[in-house]
Amino acid sequence: MADPKTVISLPSGFTLDVTNLYGADRVTAEDIAGLSERLKAAHQAIQHMRTTGEIRGHLSKDGKPEPVLFSQLPYVQAGNLNNPESIARLKAFGQSQRHRVDVVISFGIGGSYLGNKVLFDVHCGEFWNSKSSEARQGYPKLHFSGNNIDPRRTAELIEHITDEAKRKAMHAGPTDQVYRVTLVVISKSGSTLDTMSTFMVVYDALKQAAPAITVEVVAVTDPAEGEQETLLHRLATQQGWPMFSVPDGVGGRFSIFSEVGLVTAACIGFDIDAFLAGSRSMDEACQSADIWQNPAMLNAALKYLAAANHGRDIEVFMPYADYLKAVAEWYIQLLAESLGKRTNRNGQEVYYGRTPTVAVGTTDMHAQTQLHQDGKRDKLVQFVQVGRWQQDAVIPNSFPSAAKLADIAALRLSQALDAAREANAAALVNDNRFNANFLLPQMNAYHLGELLYLLALSVAYEGELANVDAFDQPGVEAYKRLLGPMLKNMK
Repeated sequence: MADPKTVISLPSGFTLDVTNLYGADRVTAEDIAGLSERLKAAHQAIQHMRTTGEIRGHLSKDGKPEPVLFSQLPYVQAGNLNNPESIARLKAFGQSQRHRVDVVISFGIGGSYLGNKVLFDVHCGEFWNSKSSEARQGYPKLHFSGNNIDPRRTAELIEHITDEAKRKAMHAGPTDQVYRVTLVVISKSGSTLDTMSTFMVVYDALKQAAPAITVEVVAVTDPAEGEQETLLHRLATQQGWPMFSVPDGVGGRFSIFSEVGLVTAACIGFDIDAFLAGSRSMDEACQSADIWQNPAMLNAALKYLAAANHGRDIEVFMPYADYLKAVAEWYIQLLAESLGKRTNRNGQEVYYGRTPTVAVGTTDMHAQTQLHQDGKRDKLVQFVQVGRWQQDAVIPNSFPSAAKLADIAALRLSQALDAAREANAAALVNDNRFNANFLLPQMNAYHLGELLYLLALSVAYEGELANVDAFDQPGVEAYKRLLGPMLKNMK
């Protein structure tokens, strides 16, 4: 191995800084040396996954061998899940909504919601739906539903859409009074309770509002036909709805790089090409067998060792950007479902898992940092920093007579933000509190692709180190087996 370097910087400027996670009183060189054979085996397993789609011991929920193909998704080429034709079709769909459809409602839960929300937040921000069509460059408004069975919010969404339709009819010209809605329903099986129940409620209500409202539906589901055809695939075929794929071999928490995440991204003009290029660049950067040259392997190993050898089994994922909070929420599912496992691959009960939590700087410096700083030493704080901001106001000297306010005048907001993060990191490490930092040079599609792919590949590595299957989710099936009979009894 090369001499340890606690900062890995990629040519793009993306940086992983583990200075406050590695060294004396932290994860040590001895810790890593003791893991060397398992690291070598883990890297070989990930390389094997890349080339064959095989992960040792991985089975589907039906107990059959199942490929693991998420590492293929960054590569747009013939024969792959993402290929030139599929990407062109996504872009054409996005353009078909532009200057024509007023609003898209995306129905999905788990990765079918969280991934889409990440791309929306980073590209659109909070006020997208309040902007004019011109400001949105003709792309439609976008709402999310189906990510919880919430009667009130579902009713209010319907009310909001029908009210908007009435306002359009009042103010539009005689040839453009119809309010056009596209419903994107995402479910591999078509029987996902949360998604399908809210979809049907909204679909029925808006169909009853015709002719003031027109409704189109796009289904994203398992593409299998014949005996393997899913309920949603059959329904879409019967109704004549366009379809995109929930690909086999890609679990929901990894599906942001597939049509599941990219279908709604296309509706808002998100740069799909740059996003996949960033994820591809990160995959290429993680080919090295040297832990100090492979960001995903280093990230996985240090966090695994921090938990196993130092008791730091809670990871606080803390981006210093409001619009990256959705990334933290996406990561919660990724880490929890991938690594929270009762048994290892040998069938032994191990109850493995690290608990992820969401924080946002500087918001949660005023809410959670007291616990991070003075509570149990069972936490590792993972910061995410943005290097350059597209808008970065200078703090004005609005009240010169107020000395404390005058002291911060002339600083850019980003400078104050970075100082807060640096102070937080320094205070933590000074008290033997582990932390690390990801630096995104800018908040854009390319660097987002780098970050998300690094996190996805990291859990694959950690699954190998912990000897658990990072790609199944048997615990989720436990409540599903109970839920079906409960619903039947209620009827």
